[in-house]
Amino acid sequence: MTDHQFEEGDRVRIDIPDETDPDYNRLHGRHGEIIAILEDDAGAVTGDDRDAVLYRIQLDDGTETDVRWRDLRPP
Repeated sequence: MTDHQFEEGDRVRIDIPDETDPDYNRLHGRHGEIIAILEDDAGAVTGDDRDAVLYRIQLDDGTETDVRWRDLRPP
């Protein structure tokens, strides 16, 4: 398993700097809690092992979304 920047239970803020990103309007600036850490094969595609980690976030409004490390910051 890959090392993780964040752990389950951590509060985070979603920070998507690219305003053209399709998720920008929906997610940028929202806060939530990491409820699960998942892995996929994206790291093999990008060459960066950190990309193999998806953080499942329960947003403050109760909805859930999966976000990669590069779009997460401490709250």
